[in-house]
Amino acid sequence: SWNQHWLSSGGRDSLIVQHDVRSRDHVVSTYVGHTQEVCGLRWNDEGSTLASGGNENLLCLWDASMSRRGGGGAAGNNGGGNFDMSNIGPRLALTQHRAAVKALAWCPFHRGLLASGGGTADRTIKFWNTNSGAVLNSIDTGSQVCSLLWSKHQREICSSHGFSENQLILWKYPTMTKIQEFKGHTARVLHMDQSPNGGCVVSAAADETLRFWDVFGSPPSERKGNNLAMGNFCGSPMIR
Repeated sequence: SWNQHWLSSGGRDSLIVQHDVRSRDHVVSTYVGHTQEVCGLRWNDEGSTLASGGNENLLCLWDASMSRRGGGGAAGNNGGGNFDMSNIGPRLALTQHRAAVKALAWCPFHRGLLASGGGTADRTIKFWNTNSGAVLNSIDTGSQVCSLLWSKHQREICSSHGFSENQLILWKYPTMTKIQEFKGHTARVLHMDQSPNGGCVVSAAADETLRFWDVFGSPPSERKGNNLAMGNFCGSPMIR
């Protein structure tokens, strides 16, 4: 997960390593808190908090300021002198999920709100106050949650799933009323991303296909205009 010039990586060794891509000696700090494989990583938009999910069912929250020595260095300073090379622990380690935590998404309209999704034995989407660690809501989706994506323009969130339907589900937030399901993949939907205008969603699945969906619709500023090429492109069922 990127945070300006930082790249955070997690692996099967349970460690999260912070890389400063401007430097030849790029490893600037190591986050230690998981005990099994790191499944998901996501920085918030402000670049102040990293959320990580692990195969041992942990959701951890890490502050960027913990990686800076002395607290006086701005993120944009040159060189690696402001970073602490020692092992760093999480600010919060949350244990409410009952399966691996792969799906993570920070809310774009409510600061400090994080959505997370659990695996096959959990099947829930949970919403967190990341300041206190409190669970604000938990929804049983009926299948493993592989990825999550917030709308840029509406109070909606899209989830992707595995067995047995391998579908995408669009939810209204905060009621978590199911708006629509999108089916077509034949294996679990591992990743999602959205177009720059926020309307089109692309999903990548274990069936080795990418599929493009008109999930969130055109942004409000474009709805009065003509159909965009991207909107037409989203009508294509599949690209191999």
